[in-house]
Amino acid sequence: MRHLMNLIRGMVFVRLTGLFPERLVNLCAQEGIDFWAMEWLDEHTVRFTTRRGTLPLLEELARRAGCEVERESSRGLPDFLGRFRTRYAFLAGLVIALCAVSVLSRFILTVEVTGNETVPTAVILSQLRQLGVRPGVYGPSIDCKQLAQEALLRLEDLSWMAINLHGTRAEVIVREAEKPPERMDESGYFDIVAQADGVVLHMEAERGEAAVREGDVVAKGDVLISGMVSMEPPQYSDSPTVQYQTHARGRVWARTWHALTAAIPTQTVVKDYTGAEKSIWSVNFFGRRIKIFGNSGFSWPMYDKMTRVCQPRLPGGQTLPLVFSRETFREYGARTVQIDQEAAQALLEEQLKKQLAALIGEDGQVEDISFSARVSGGRLEVTLTAQCLEEIGEERAGEEKIPENP
Repeated sequence: MRHLMNLIRGMVFVRLTGLFPERLVNLCAQEGIDFWAMEWLDEHTVRFTTRRGTLPLLEELARRAGCEVERESSRGLPDFLGRFRTRYAFLAGLVIALCAVSVLSRFILTVEVTGNETVPTAVILSQLRQLGVRPGVYGPSIDCKQLAQEALLRLEDLSWMAINLHGTRAEVIVREAEKPPERMDESGYFDIVAQADGVVLHMEAERGEAAVREGDVVAKGDVLISGMVSMEPPQYSDSPTVQYQTHARGRVWARTWHALTAAIPTQTVVKDYTGAEKSIWSVNFFGRRIKIFGNSGFSWPMYDKMTRVCQPRLPGGQTLPLVFSRETFREYGARTVQIDQEAAQALLEEQLKKQLAALIGEDGQVEDISFSARVSGGRLEVTLTAQCLEEIGEERAGEEKIPENP
């Protein structure tokens, strides 16, 4: 540590010559001049190292002791900086760089959002940008608490937000609001009806009165669980049967059959590139796009546009608000070709499978599936036939009225 401090202050290697150099050494000790690495070269010559700042006092003491001081060499930070005294361009660049660092370090370069799971980061950044929190804004001008409160008023899915500034990085910490559970609507008169034809396999009537039994064949629209409930009177009672309306609830599983069809033309138009190509280079700095090379003036009727983006990152992984992009335009013509029927059929089969999965829901099961294909009128048609096990009940508002009891 002491050696480091000596390098910062500067060290001087001196040679003392005189009749009595030991007298000068004693004077240095009396005046508190630090010196070390002393070496006697002969009876009248001694060499040692001292600090750069004590050199004027050492020369004054040498005159009093009748000695000569010869400076052999020096080391340290003052000597290193002294080499640039006549390099004005370097000094000017150093001053400009220091000023730029001190000023630019107070501008926000990156905005990071943490703590969100369901609310998209882009939505939060867009709202903050409208409030003035974006790359390129002057950091000390931001009222973090006020802006966080205003953002919370606009983002209903967030319950808490904090904006912290760390140099050129703005950290936005959010907490999402917990949504209350959906309240089940028990009001009104509803029936559970079949949304597809099938054979009932299992029924769970939670509320209401079952209108069918297991093994019954039902058609689309038939009532499965009725919202009109009959309450039988006690045994040996002359009271009439009481009926009341309710919101029927329950689940009904049935075996169903589906036939789905999809088609695609047997001919398609493909791109035939002519070889003509143009590129445009641009840079986006703090949201402002500046074109640096290329001309977008061309009269091609059909062309593709491909964009390649390069954004530099800091060592910590943060992206800078500087984006280099290259837009490439390629001209092409249209050409009609025959499609690969096997590949087209496989594509249509996958689409039909997805459509069937959406129809039967997550709880549905496919028991048997088959495909058939034919070409008709310049189109390839693929038909899916499937036997499934699914829940077919859905709610429908009832229109009946409670009958008057005698």
